[in-house]
Amino acid sequence: MTIDSKKKLTDFLRSKVAVSDQEAERFTAAFKERKLRRKQLIVQPEFVAKQRFYVVDGALRSFILNESGNESTIALAIADWWITDYNSYIFQNPAQLFVEAISDSTVLQLDFDEEQLMKSESHKYETFFRIIAERGLAAQQRRIINNLTLTAEQRYEHFLSKYPRFVNDIPQYIIASFLGMSTEFLSKIRNNKTRKPKLN
Repeated sequence: MTIDSKKKLTDFLRSKVAVSDQEAERFTAAFKERKLRRKQLIVQPEFVAKQRFYVVDGALRSFILNESGNESTIALAIADWWITDYNSYIFQNPAQLFVEAISDSTVLQLDFDEEQLMKSESHKYETFFRIIAERGLAAQQRRIINNLTLTAEQRYEHFLSKYPRFVNDIPQYIIASFLGMSTEFLSKIRNNKTRKPKLN
C-alpha cells in the first residue's frame, strides 16, 4: 500500500473513531491496494462478493442488468466512499450486482474474513463498521424517498447540490441510470437548465 493510500484510509478511520497509532496500523494492514482499469469488474453476479472496497481515487458503480440488457445503477462511489454487493458480502451469498470501475481507479480491498477478525479483536473496529453501515443505510433511505416524492428535475437538482463532484467524474448515461431516467431525458433537463434566463 502506498503512503498516500494508507494516510487516506487512516484519516477516514480516525474521522469515525479514536484509535492509537498501533490500532490504525493494524487496521490499514488488513487492506490490499488494487489498481483498476476503466470498465474492470470486481464483483459479478453468481459469485460471492468476498471483499468490500474503499475508494482512494477514481470512480466505481454497482449496477444490475434486466432481461432486456438494460442497466440500472444501484450505487456510485468516489474517493472516501465504499462499495460492494452488500447483500452478498454480508451474508456470503452469490452476488446479484456488478461492481465496475467507471474510470481508472485505486481501491483498498478488505476481505470478509479479515473484517470479522478485526471486529472480534476490538470494539473500535466494530464501531467503525457500524457507523459506516448506519450512514449507508440512511443514505439509501433518503434516495428511496427522493425517488418516490421528487420529480425527475428535482432529483437532478438534488443530485447536483449534494454530489457536485459526480457531475465531472461520472458519465451522463450512468448518472441518468442512477436517477432512474433515460439519458435523453437527462439531456433535456440539462439543456432546459442551461437555457433558463438568469434573473437580475
